[in-house]
Formats: sequence, C-alpha cells, structure tokens
Amino acid sequence: MVTSTRPRVFPDSLVLLFGLIVIAQLVTYVLPAGEFERDGPQVIPGTYHYVDAATLPPTTFLTAIPAGLAAAQDIIFFVFIVGGVIAVIRATGAIDALIASAMRYLGGRPAMLIAGMMTLFALGSSTIGMAEEYLPFVPILVAMCLAMRMDAVVAVGIIYIGAGVGYACAAINPFTVQIAQRIAGIELMSGQGLRWVLLLVCVAVSVDHLLRYVRLLRQDPKASLVADVGHIDSFQAFADTDLSPRRATVIVLFAVAMGVFVYGVNAWDWYLTELAALFVALAIVVAVIGGLEPNRVATEFSRGAAELTKTALLIGFARTIEVVLTEGRVIDTVIHAIAQPLQRLPSAISAIAMLGVQTVCNFFIPSGSGQAYVTMPIMAPLADLTDVSRQTAVLAYQFGDGFTNMLVPTNAVLMGILALAHIPYQRWVRFVVPLLVKLYLVAILALFFAVWSGY
Repeated sequence: MVTSTRPRVFPDSLVLLFGLIVIAQLVTYVLPAGEFERDGPQVIPGTYHYVDAATLPPTTFLTAIPAGLAAAQDIIFFVFIVGGVIAVIRATGAIDALIASAMRYLGGRPAMLIAGMMTLFALGSSTIGMAEEYLPFVPILVAMCLAMRMDAVVAVGIIYIGAGVGYACAAINPFTVQIAQRIAGIELMSGQGLRWVLLLVCVAVSVDHLLRYVRLLRQDPKASLVADVGHIDSFQAFADTDLSPRRATVIVLFAVAMGVFVYGVNAWDWYLTELAALFVALAIVVAVIGGLEPNRVATEFSRGAAELTKTALLIGFARTIEVVLTEGRVIDTVIHAIAQPLQRLPSAISAIAMLGVQTVCNFFIPSGSGQAYVTMPIMAPLADLTDVSRQTAVLAYQFGDGFTNMLVPTNAVLMGILALAHIPYQRWVRFVVPLLVKLYLVAILALFFAVWSGY
C-alpha cells in the first residue's frame, strides 16, 4: 500500500473569508436587530433598543461582496498603486542594491534588524497611527529576510507585530487613544507615561518571540511555517546589486517621500489619497533618475499592480463581513449584550472583562476609531459604576483593539499584508497566537496595576 505524502491542503484565505461572510449572514438570522441612538458617530449610553429590520435576503452574502469592495476602495486602489510603484522602483535596481548592502551589515545580526525595524514600526503606530502606510515595506522586507536565510513570516512579524503593539500601547495615536480619551471625558494625551513603558515591554516580548522563531529557522530551515509556499520567484534579486549614485538617489527619494507624508499626516491631515498621489509622483521622478523608458515604466507598473490583485480582493472580502452585519443591524446588539455583565463584577475583574469585551468587539469593528465611537460611550460610564478609572477603560480598549488586529481576519490590512507576503492565514495564526498569549498576560498585569494604582 502506498501512503500519500502530499501535504495537508488548508483552505485559502479567500475561502476562509467567504465562509465568514456566510456565517455573518446566518448570525443576522439568530440575533435580534437593535441599535443605540447616536450623536454623530458616538453612541449615547443607555439608548439601546430593538428595532424592526427586514430579514436579509438569502443572496445578501453575494450582493454584499461588491459593496464590501466599494467600502474598501480607498485601501484597494492604494494597494494597486503601491504595487505598481514598488515594481517601478525595483526596476531601477535600487531595492536589490539596498538589500545587498543591508545583508553585508546585518547578515549575521538578525537581532539588530528585527529589534530596530520593529521598534520603528511600533513608534509610527503609537504616535501618528500608521498601519496601511506600511504596505510598501512588505515586499522589501520579505526579500531582505529571504536573503538572510529567514522567511516571510519574520518580515510580516517585524512590520505588523510592530504595528499591533504600537496601537495597543499607543502613547498619542490620534485615531485611537485621543478619540477614546475625548469620548471618555479625560485630558487628551494624559497617562502616556505608563503607555510608553508598556510599549517598550511589549516590543521586547515581541522581539524575543520573533528571535526564537529565527533561531529555529537557522537550526532547521524546514521548520519554517511557509517552507512549502513559493516566495523566491516573486522576490528574485537582480544580478547587478551595485549601489550606484543613481540607485542611492532613488533610495534617498523614497525615504524623503515617506518623511514628507509623515509630516503631511500631522500638519495637513493627509491620508491614503495623498499617500497614493505621493507614490505616483515618486514613480515618475524615480523613472527619470533611473533612466527607465516610459514603456518600461508602464509595463513594470502594470505588472506590479496585477500581482496584488488577490491582496485587493482579500481586503474587499474582509470589509464585506462588516457590511453584512451592518445591513442586518446586529452589531449594536452584540456590543450591548457583552457589556451588560460588567456592571456586576469587582473592579479589577471588571477591567479584565473590559479587555475581553474590546477583544470581541474588534472582530466585528476592526476600525480602531470606529470601535472607540461605539464602545467607549458605554465603557466610560461602566467604569464609573465599577470603580475603574476611565483612563484604565481607555487602556483596556487600546489592548483589545491593537493586539487582536494581529489576528482577526476581518482586519483588511492584516489580510492584505499576508496576501502580499504569500502567507496563508492559518500559518500566521500558528505563529502569532503564542505571542498574543504572552502579550495578553502583560495586558492583564498592566490592568491590575492600573486599578491598584488608581491610574
């Protein structure tokens, strides 16, 4: 008898998301429709009430898909533009030259690469709320990690664990902590001393987790969670990796463009539209400096954008889950149901329960600001009733939002990054869940400390 040696085939990420869309529609048939009254986007506590809502047609899980794609159009088109521009930049040879140079300095020091880059990504998320903006770095870091005998999981870990920790321990993030503090009625950017300490602790825990995985890879490359996933064809280096003046200029321009955008976010409220425009301008300038002919630029741009088609689809499918739940008018029902028991718990346990509530809510509302508008008007008064400070309630919200951003498949940015790096969702779950256990232990201890100290 011949035993099959074929590896077990896991469902594709697109299959998983489609299944979740179907489940979301089934949930709307089970839960009663209800909603809170709102002042703008902000929920008014104590106003939850049941509403009459038409049963979703059986075909909603199909018609909601184009609606989800439309709802995520800003990120989707940004992804296409990023893919095209990165391909143009790479055609100049600058990226490969940069990777070769980095290998010469960091090839034997993965700890420096991982710790340094993850800290930078965490700081970007903690201070100005960067997340989608990290997409351009995915193919660059994947190529670098592959060249250093690591894998794509390490690359995505550097980027998105950094982003998740940055959001969870955000010091002054205007899209999460400042919105939550404003809703809770506490001083903006107050209490950030503890959050900076937590940021350092959680980055250290995350770097250690990633380095343990890297040491395993160095001992046995077959231990890679994506050993059977093809990456090399997508990230083959050019034979010529000389860092010429032209290529160095391209790299400097890329860094300057990122700096201009960071300034624009703070000074001029820039977001994805402006970043996409900046990337298009960068591609034009880079093509001139790199000596690329117009037809070559068009070909490379189209090829780069086409390679991200699946990434774009995953982003739209992830957003579709929220579209279905919203059309069924059950999101507020979920929030109301899980918030009620908190009123009967002791202070410290109530703070931990708030973390649990925010964790569950982030599956249904993966937007950090959207989650703040829905949950904080409920959590702030509940904090008063349970002798938990509102500052602690905000901290619980941050943990629940930021840490689970690294896991929930409804997070369009996560699913897009995984697709861009060719990492099956199940493999990423196997890698990140043990880390989340560690980070949630830190979060629980921090919440106990916050209640004990009157934070």
